[in-house]
Amino acid sequence: MATLEIAALRKRFGTIEVLKGIDITLEKGGFLVLVGPSGCGKSTLLNTIAGLEQISSGEIRIAGNDVSHLHPSKRDIAMVFQSYALYPNMSVAENIGFGMEMRGVPRAERDKAVAAVAKTLQIEHLLSRRPSQLSGGQRQRVAMGRALVRRPSIFLFDEPLSNLDAKLRVDMRIEIKRLHQTTGSTIVYVTHDQIEAMTLATKIAVLKNGELQQVGSPSEIYDRPANTFVADFMGSPAMNLLEGTVTAAKGAPRVVIARKEGEPIVLPIPASADAGKLQDGARVIFGIRPEAVNDSESIDRNARSVVKFDATVEIVEPAGSDTFVVIHAAGKELTARMRADADLRRGQNHTFAFNLDKAVLFDPQTTARI
Repeated sequence: MATLEIAALRKRFGTIEVLKGIDITLEKGGFLVLVGPSGCGKSTLLNTIAGLEQISSGEIRIAGNDVSHLHPSKRDIAMVFQSYALYPNMSVAENIGFGMEMRGVPRAERDKAVAAVAKTLQIEHLLSRRPSQLSGGQRQRVAMGRALVRRPSIFLFDEPLSNLDAKLRVDMRIEIKRLHQTTGSTIVYVTHDQIEAMTLATKIAVLKNGELQQVGSPSEIYDRPANTFVADFMGSPAMNLLEGTVTAAKGAPRVVIARKEGEPIVLPIPASADAGKLQDGARVIFGIRPEAVNDSESIDRNARSVVKFDATVEIVEPAGSDTFVVIHAAGKELTARMRADADLRRGQNHTFAFNLDKAVLFDPQTTARI
């Protein structure tokens, strides 16, 4: 049974429509990440689930119950805010247990629940401290503990890691992942960081200008993006998107990618594309992830379709575990993700290889995947 069901949801502020017919279903124990650029509507969507914003039309169901117009306190949700929202005059234990105290939960039961949550979050030694005595990561754990102790149907996280430094973000991301795995909680999580989305989610919803672009597992979103926006937004570095032309000359159709220097790159139609939709002379956008652009030594040995081409190295970016190499094709930069010890220099001519098992095609008119 689905814990969360959102159907045809719309939200308007005056004449401005910020959510445009959202449909999402999340199963019990799922981890849904709402991701997209600033202003896409992801926080507004979270607030409608929480009841902090009233919807204009549509329906929100939690555990089978229509909560579309219920007060937030009646929705069986718990929210973790970006700002932590801790009471500065209370200890950690008092902050975690405050909601239970307001509901009249007996002291003994309250203390037992607080101790259990503190153990889960590894903050038992902080229970007597005040928020001002805590680091950012510790405050975030306390905010999570205050939500956890309630045992709601759904946890809502509104960019909870955005105030933390890079290393602490990684540490807290692991903690949230561990928390989800150990408790089996149902979570809806908002972020603009696509790395967070990929590492945490069981399901990702990508939004743009209030419209749902794609909903799917991290692998579906990454390997089979629904359109060029999803392809470009999800992934770091982003997917390479190159303009090409379909030609049916000499038998089977091919994609030809023109270059200012050197021969055009001629590619068979990727297996992921519907070749029946392609006509001779049609314009297409060829998409391939940087890790599927290598050299002969690094290309996946199990790849069924590989095309090699020569290109001049323009930029080399060592990144520790990888080396990113920038070349040019079809008038655009093309990024290859090479092994860390790749010995390449600017101006060097090198043989690269496309793993076409990982390639996709898009329609430049609709931007949809073919």
